[in-house]
Amino acid sequence: MFPSYIETYKSGELEKRIEIAYNILKSCTICPLNCKVNRLKGQLGACKTGELPIVSDYMPHFGEEAPLVGESGSGAIFFSYCNLRCVFCQTYEISHLGHGMPVSIKELAGIMITLQKEGCHNINLITPSHVVPQILAALALAIEDGLNIPLVYNTGGYDSIDTLRLLEGVIDIYMPDFKYWDEKIAERFSKVKDYPRVVKAAIKEMHRQVGDLILDERGIAKRGLIVRHLVLPDGLAGTRDVLRFLAKEVSPHTYVNIMGHYRPCGEAQKYPPLNRRIKKIEYEEAIRIAREEGISRIDQTHTHLYPMIFGE
Repeated sequence: MFPSYIETYKSGELEKRIEIAYNILKSCTICPLNCKVNRLKGQLGACKTGELPIVSDYMPHFGEEAPLVGESGSGAIFFSYCNLRCVFCQTYEISHLGHGMPVSIKELAGIMITLQKEGCHNINLITPSHVVPQILAALALAIEDGLNIPLVYNTGGYDSIDTLRLLEGVIDIYMPDFKYWDEKIAERFSKVKDYPRVVKAAIKEMHRQVGDLILDERGIAKRGLIVRHLVLPDGLAGTRDVLRFLAKEVSPHTYVNIMGHYRPCGEAQKYPPLNRRIKKIEYEEAIRIAREEGISRIDQTHTHLYPMIFGE
C-alpha cells in the first residue's frame, strides 16, 4: 500500500495545494489563531515562525504508540514553537522557547529521506500546524527522491479545517491531542478560548479523511486516526466528555491513547493542581470511563512505566 500522497503528487494536485498554502502565508490563517501577518516577508505571528520552518531535532523515536514505533521506530521531526501555549508543556524549551534552527525546504526534504533510510516506519511531523505549507513543499521534493512511507500529523489538535482540507490525500495518519472539554480550562492553561470547539471539528474532519486506524500484518499503522488524551489532575481534562464525544460522534473504534504520564513541566508549578503528578487512581478511573463510554481500542503501550511516575 503506497501512502496516499504518491497519487496526489502524480496527479499534480500536490503542486496546487502548495501554491494555495503559500498564498495563505501572505496573510496567515494557516491555524485558527488567524494572525494575518505576512510570513513570506518575515512578519511573525503567535507561532514566531516566518517563511522557513524551525526544526529542533529529528530521530527514529521509540517512545511513541506501538503501532507507530514497530521494530525500527517512528521518524520524528520536532518543529519548534506551537500555536498553543500550554503552561504544562513537556517540551517547553521547544514549543515555548523555540530551541532549534531554521531549515530550508530542501533540508527538510532531506531529513525525511534520512529517516526513511534509517528504517523508520513513518515520518512523524510533531507540532506541524503552523508549518503546513513548508511541509507540503518539502514533501514534493522528498517524493522525487523516493519517499514512500506514511506521514503522521502529530498535533495539539488546534487546527484549521481549511488547512486540514489541504492535507486530504497527503496525510495517512492523523494523531491529534484532545486536551480539554471545557473552554475556560483551555483558555487558562493553553491560552486559547475556543480550543474545545476547534478540536472537535478538527477530529471529525481528520476521521472523515482517513477513518479508523488500519494496521498491517505486523501491527504497524498504515492509515487512520489516533487520538491522544492526557489525564490531568483533578479531572481538568474532562475525560468522560472527551471519550463520550469520540465514541458517539467520531467512532467507537477510534484508537485512543489515554496517557498517564503527566508531570509538572514548564510553568505548571504556578497553576495548582497542575503542580502535581496524577495519582494512580486517576489514571485507572480514566481507563474505566473509556470502557464505560464504549471506546473499544485503548492504547496502554507504556502502562508498565506508570507505577514509577504516578504521584502519591
